[in-house]
Amino acid sequence: MNKVEPKTLSGFMELLPNEQVLFNQMQDKIRMVYEKFGFLPIDTPVIEASEVLLAKAGGETEKQLYSFSKGDSNLTLRFDLTVPLAKYVAEYYNQITFPFRRYQIGKVYRGERAQRGRFREFYQCDIDVIGDSDLNVINDAEIPAIIYETFKVLELENFTIHINNRKILNGLFIEANVQDKSADIMRTIDKIDKIGKEVVIAIFKDDYKMSQKSIETIIDFIEIDGTTDEKINKLEQLNIKNEVYIEGVKELKQVVKYIRLFNVPNEAFEIDLSIARGLDYYTGTVYETFLNDYKSVGSVCSGGRYNELAEYYTDKNLPGVGMSIGLTRLFFILNDIGLIKTDKKSISDVLVISMVEDLSKSIEVANILRSAKINTQIYFDNKKIKTKFKYADKLNIPYVIVIGEDEIKSGLLTIKDMIHGTQEQLPIEQIITKLS
Repeated sequence: MNKVEPKTLSGFMELLPNEQVLFNQMQDKIRMVYEKFGFLPIDTPVIEASEVLLAKAGGETEKQLYSFSKGDSNLTLRFDLTVPLAKYVAEYYNQITFPFRRYQIGKVYRGERAQRGRFREFYQCDIDVIGDSDLNVINDAEIPAIIYETFKVLELENFTIHINNRKILNGLFIEANVQDKSADIMRTIDKIDKIGKEVVIAIFKDDYKMSQKSIETIIDFIEIDGTTDEKINKLEQLNIKNEVYIEGVKELKQVVKYIRLFNVPNEAFEIDLSIARGLDYYTGTVYETFLNDYKSVGSVCSGGRYNELAEYYTDKNLPGVGMSIGLTRLFFILNDIGLIKTDKKSISDVLVISMVEDLSKSIEVANILRSAKINTQIYFDNKKIKTKFKYADKLNIPYVIVIGEDEIKSGLLTIKDMIHGTQEQLPIEQIITKLS
């Protein structure tokens, strides 16, 4: 019989058990924070009717979809968790309570070119707050508080949440009468550190045919720097009369005020006027989170405010704000740069080893320990004692309980600390206390 080579598809991540244990722990910590802030879990299907997912897709996104036919049905794998959320809210509008606070952790699929740290199948960890007709801007300030709490729980210390407001950029471009060139201008601004201010001005003048006044308006804006409060003051002093711009500055000021009330320290967030993510999607506050020592890896958590979440499925006005952590990519990055260690090879607290052929006592002891919420594994195979201890050592199981004739007669169990090499004989009650 011809053997098939066992290999994983490019762009799909498989982990060894020790890595999977750590991945699951990260997922559990994120879930814990989300629930701590009162977000409710939902789980939408991985496969949806193509017409549902394609309602909002287009351009590059549509090219990346995994679609197929089954019978008379045209089906597509979900490419994010936001479109399924939109469908979910529209479908269950009369059964959910607004503002609707939901979280979802699940796999999504995108047929993009696989590369280091980029995957075709990956976990996203999303939270969103959806309003019915309106949604208080304080919700925009709570999202950074959740990002901050999540990253602290993940034991990531040196990170910064970058914040902007799309209305500021939109109003700026309208004021400068260059709204039709906004995407090109933002791409050029993004290169200013590499090509320099004078080259940027030349591109504005020669390539985009911008007036001197428009150029000065944009340059004055992108040269704003200083502390968070200084940036807000400078934004207010730019003398831009556009109402959209003024509203954006006001919202940004409010968001900063409430972020501080949520006890996010000043050093954990900053106003970043260069953030222009989601030009066609986000309508207000936007977020990007960076690891300060590894900015080259890009944003590891992003999101923002949007209007009309479910406009393709309902006439209801459903504004929202949310953020997403790409857990698969974040795990890969942290593991790759050594910020997390995948050294836990087992989830067992103790391994029970029998020195006698009859395993009845070992099963009895394991049952008692498990009832006390102690993760317990029994070594069933009839191997030499040395092999059994080597098994525990290779999996980094911290304790081994040995049960032989003497232990059965005395009722005292031998427990060995595999880390320190010490052992003692104790009754089961004291072992539970020791391991709890």
